[in-house]
Amino acid sequence: MIEVERVSKRFRLSRKQRREMGEDYSGGKFIQSVSDVSFKCTPGKIFTLLGPNGAGKTTILRMLGTILKQDSGKIIVAGFDTLKEPDMVRSKIGFLTGTTGLYARLTPEEMVKYYANLYGISGKKYTAKRDSLFDLLEINKFKDRRIGKLSSGMKQKVSIARTLIHDPEVVIFDEPTVGLDVITSRNIIKLIRDCRDEGKTVIFSTHIMGEVNMLSDDLAIMDRGKIIFNDTFNKFKTGMTSATIEDEFVKIVGGEK
Repeated sequence: MIEVERVSKRFRLSRKQRREMGEDYSGGKFIQSVSDVSFKCTPGKIFTLLGPNGAGKTTILRMLGTILKQDSGKIIVAGFDTLKEPDMVRSKIGFLTGTTGLYARLTPEEMVKYYANLYGISGKKYTAKRDSLFDLLEINKFKDRRIGKLSSGMKQKVSIARTLIHDPEVVIFDEPTVGLDVITSRNIIKLIRDCRDEGKTVIFSTHIMGEVNMLSDDLAIMDRGKIIFNDTFNKFKTGMTSATIEDEFVKIVGGEK
């Protein structure tokens, strides 16, 4: 379960950043990234977070993952407060982004084992989970090669295995298929569905409307730091007045005048 209640976050702008905002920028030293956002994600469902660039999606996800701290409001993940009990939150989540951030000198086997050790996963439990993930993602054929020599798709597979090796209750996917080939993207989509079917709480951010249609149970749309739609995906579809999901999204966020 994820519960986000009236959460806001702003960032201080440097002088250089304020200059880069242009002559028309009339704001102060801070920029509001997220403003009074509330939503809930329940186990066994995929909650999709959709919005244009700069809407605040990644900021929200990083606060869920305790990478950032909110300025106000409350975030509860798997029953723990992200500000008061961040270590417990981290033990319950898996966080996957489009940027793998892997150690180039390690092998996939070493990388995944390193993260398993951090989570205290060892012995038969580790071996069974590793074998399951490596089989599903077809990592075995390159498990002993240095990560620095792998393709982007191979690296993303290793990142997925690293993210899920401790069998987290809550999984955060932040645009996980960006820049990947069709086959790897389809494998990731299958894995996201598997997480839902296992009863995990899944929150998913993407720019790809086809993925929204394939995966979403619940949907929230963000624009300029605020939630402007928050309901089931079926409710979104039945309320559409545009021909496609993409057209409806553009209309809602004010992209067409």
